[in-house]
Amino acid sequence: MNTIANPVSQHLSRLCRRLCRSAFASLALALATAPAHAAEFDLSGLPAYRVEHPVSGLVRFHGNAYGGLIPKWQEAFQRHHPGVAFQNTLPSSDTAFPALVTGVTDLAPNGSEPALVEWLSFYEVFGYHATDIIVGTGTYDTPGRSPGMVIVVHKDNPITRLTVDQLDGIFGAERNGSLVGFKWTLENARGPEKNIRTWGQLGLTGEWADKPINTYGHAPTGAARFFQLHVLKNSDKWNPNFQGFVETGSKMISETDQAQLGGVQHMLRNILANDKYGIAWTIMPQAKGISGIKTLALAPREGGAYVEPSRVTLQNRSYPLTRNIYLYLNRKPGTPLDLRLREFLRFVLSREGQEILMQDGGFLPLTPNLVEEQRARLE
Repeated sequence: MNTIANPVSQHLSRLCRRLCRSAFASLALALATAPAHAAEFDLSGLPAYRVEHPVSGLVRFHGNAYGGLIPKWQEAFQRHHPGVAFQNTLPSSDTAFPALVTGVTDLAPNGSEPALVEWLSFYEVFGYHATDIIVGTGTYDTPGRSPGMVIVVHKDNPITRLTVDQLDGIFGAERNGSLVGFKWTLENARGPEKNIRTWGQLGLTGEWADKPINTYGHAPTGAARFFQLHVLKNSDKWNPNFQGFVETGSKMISETDQAQLGGVQHMLRNILANDKYGIAWTIMPQAKGISGIKTLALAPREGGAYVEPSRVTLQNRSYPLTRNIYLYLNRKPGTPLDLRLREFLRFVLSREGQEILMQDGGFLPLTPNLVEEQRARLE
């Protein structure tokens, strides 16, 4: 009997093994392609959300939808406060400050720091500055999610690391001061002796020693404002040979020109990858997958460890050029924050709020220290 059944058993056994292998392969593929954020960061150090004041009424949002993150936060918040309703006008960050200045919004989501005209317009209307609350960390390599800056050079360049102060010397120029907000200060002045114009000034020898440093980056955008603010100390004095390009795929460049002279990816692929003596600042979504270039480790301006850019180092903020996302609001100094806004911001700055941000897969969650700092600003 066993002899008669053996061929059938063997066939079933082989079929089972194939099915099992297929199932395991599918599982492995699912795990491999699952969002990396699923369990990447430990949020146990963040405070759990507890309702302090039940609230109701309308809260208006005008600005950036953060790729759908804002509605997700709102839906979760309503489970704690069913009497709250939201009115959303969320085309882009470009509309956040105009809405705040004209009083048509309560919270203004913005993926970058304000431009000079935005600082001025709010101050001229109200006589004080808008309040900015950091609610998330910019991404490493997701397009449109406020990616941190990366520094890239030709693959054959021996340089592997730089400080932010050296970046100032490379990309910036002598200045007699700079703006803090819209106020001019002389504290950020520096002379031409801090300019870095050859690779020899960075310690390279041989054929590199006397070669000029050719600089590239982005044309004026939120990314450029961030770079100017954090590297050039908000100066607009650039290295005279600096060439700016618009992000490939953005609304600022036509489809015809994206792959041509105006696009960042054109610059990285066709200019920097062929320029041994070039250096560029950009964002990882633009640089990802381009051969012939490499990223550099960075150390803070004041010194410290050199850190490679990655999801982990941007999230824990050890990498110096990490960006923020904000919710801006109009709060007169010395006055209490509207309870509806305070409760919503407490929710966003809680473990539950940051878990939603992490599961969304674009932005990176805040550290416990930064959450504590931002929550203190709500008092």
